[in-house]
Amino acid sequence: MDRPYLGRSIVRKEGRRKLTGSARYVDDLKFSGMIYGITIRSNVPRAKIKGIRFTGDIPWDTFVIVKPQDIPGKNIVALIFDDQPYLAEEIINHSQEPLLLIAHADRQLLEKARDHIIFDLELLEPIFDPEESSMGKKVIWGSDNIFKDILIEKGDVDAIFKQNPKISSGTYSTGAQEQLYIETNGVIALASPEAGVTVWGSLQCPYFVHKALKSLFDFPDDKVRVVQCETGGGFGGKEEYPSLLAGHASLLAWKSGLPVKMIYDREEDMAATTKRHPSRTHIRSAVDSEGRLLALDIDFLLDGGAYSTLSAVVLSRGSIHATGPYKCENIRVRGRAVATNTPPQGAFRGFGAPQSVFALERHLDIIAHDIGSDPVEIRKLNLIKIGDTTGTSQVIRENVDMASLMTKALAESDFYKKREKFKIENTGSTIKRGMGIATFMHGCGFTGSGEKMLASVAGIEATPEGIVRVLAASTEIGQGTNTIFAQIVADAIGIPIDLIEIAQPDTQFVPNSGPTVASRTCMVVGQLIENCGISLKQMLVQSRLLKDIFTPDEFKKACRDYIEHFGPLRTFSQYKQSPHIDWDDKKYFGDAYGTYAWACYVAEVSVDTLTYEARVEDFVAVQEVGRVVNPCLAAGQIEGGVAQAIGFALTEEVVWRDGKMANNQMTNYIMQTSLDTPPIRVFFEEKPYTFGPGGAKGIGELPMDGPAPAILNALQNALGIPINQIPATPEVIHRAMHPQKRS
Repeated sequence: MDRPYLGRSIVRKEGRRKLTGSARYVDDLKFSGMIYGITIRSNVPRAKIKGIRFTGDIPWDTFVIVKPQDIPGKNIVALIFDDQPYLAEEIINHSQEPLLLIAHADRQLLEKARDHIIFDLELLEPIFDPEESSMGKKVIWGSDNIFKDILIEKGDVDAIFKQNPKISSGTYSTGAQEQLYIETNGVIALASPEAGVTVWGSLQCPYFVHKALKSLFDFPDDKVRVVQCETGGGFGGKEEYPSLLAGHASLLAWKSGLPVKMIYDREEDMAATTKRHPSRTHIRSAVDSEGRLLALDIDFLLDGGAYSTLSAVVLSRGSIHATGPYKCENIRVRGRAVATNTPPQGAFRGFGAPQSVFALERHLDIIAHDIGSDPVEIRKLNLIKIGDTTGTSQVIRENVDMASLMTKALAESDFYKKREKFKIENTGSTIKRGMGIATFMHGCGFTGSGEKMLASVAGIEATPEGIVRVLAASTEIGQGTNTIFAQIVADAIGIPIDLIEIAQPDTQFVPNSGPTVASRTCMVVGQLIENCGISLKQMLVQSRLLKDIFTPDEFKKACRDYIEHFGPLRTFSQYKQSPHIDWDDKKYFGDAYGTYAWACYVAEVSVDTLTYEARVEDFVAVQEVGRVVNPCLAAGQIEGGVAQAIGFALTEEVVWRDGKMANNQMTNYIMQTSLDTPPIRVFFEEKPYTFGPGGAKGIGELPMDGPAPAILNALQNALGIPINQIPATPEVIHRAMHPQKRS
């Protein structure tokens, strides 16, 4: 089939609206009689609530006040495990715990009132250390503080270690990371017993919010409506968290009978919302004299914060990716996500894989050092190939060519020449330079049988004017969903792209195509709407209103005639699992993903040994992601992901004090700016995937996985010492270079 739009850099569908300012974000919306709501939060990490006092010269009778007893349904944010309350009733479990909601028409008075609500508390001893929490001596969640425990086994690890192979071990840690989307969290809610609840919001997953509000109000499906407004970024931070905020606004609207707007300022958004899970990974490996992997024994620990949110799925993906794109016949991965008295951690681009990939890729360089080998050669020797099995014993059926990706990355970065050059230049210089590499993979879509259980549905419909509307709950959050969907459907039907419209994600009108997460939007939902496009064309051809080859005007006439004679011209497609996937959810055994995206990244770094500041000077990213639907948008995804991962590696440190983020401002949470970002050179290899639209795979999370280990491997190459902690701030580098000065 001729595909005139796939593979072309089509202009963004929503680009004009955003450039001209006509795009309407949630804070642009106004309703008659609208009032404003805020959340009254704890300022201690753990306590019993004894009482509440409303003090000061505040006209409290003019406020809308919502307490836990005002909740009409379940005081639980419905997600995976039912553990997080909308409002704490008896126990405070973290320093940003929502305790009370208030609303008023006067924003200034609202902020003044915030300081005059006093809670009488009995302080309890908190846990901040996930290692301590994992021991279960002081229980704050369930019976043992463990949200989820995973064991992945293959072969006989213990038997290999008894054979006296060459053993390396190391511990690797990653910190929390703030998503720092441009637009903060915000919603507007309307609610009444008669009309139900309607929410407009900046969010990624309308049906997550829909599910949560149904439980909160004990409503059926048709009495809850969720509408996604134009959304200024998400990166996972608007996956599950908007369910909590939407519930808060809806409760205030329910009690007041008025529209309620709640928009977080930057400080509240950074302090209260979810972040990337901090991690600690211990790896013990066995290799033969040449460096072939004989055994990997990995302990992967995540700090989940006070409530489980999405810790189970983050742990799952991190554990599965912990063994990387390497052949190893003896593997044991133990993964645990535990509770601490910090705000709950949640989804963040890559969710779990960036943490475990960092550990393994750093460890490969440690192995190379221990046996006197080269980090590149260690990887080449162990790369997985077709017919080999992953850590979950999944047989690789695709013709994977990681060696080709490595060759390309090494050549484009001038790896060997620069590494030798820097080795000479570093002698006697205060600026040390180094080269680092990482090879990795990322599973596309939900893990195992996740997509099958979700059973996503998407559709398209045609108007009498011949406009084709895509009906899906997949959201545009900056990554290009609207544009690639238009390209896929235009090619499937064979019509100009300007005849394609993307319906606003609104649970009243679009089916549940699943959440906009997990590198699944293009590959999974794109496949569904491609099926719909083919089906709609067949409906017109089979009705004899359209020939196989047609003009745009003939298509428009066929749509008009069909609708006039037969009614709505609409078709839907539901996900059907690929026949080769066989997964055991309990044993974590089998086909974890339908397919993987594969990559090799190379970083060139410099370190100033006077200021201990590290900089990335050049970056090469080579990846195989199936068919590239829109080269410009795809390259933008890689560039953005790499830039975000550079911050993860070097600067974005969340400073915790008594379980609270202490640097919750953009003045002291240091992210990469355009001036800090190096040249990022992006290269694609294309091997079309049978079950993706036009052969496309997922792409959005892949570039978050590899940069941090490539950068830290380059730091080791530059300084001659290992640094196994990120972010590698100047303080971390100083401690690594001068361990004797540690207090």
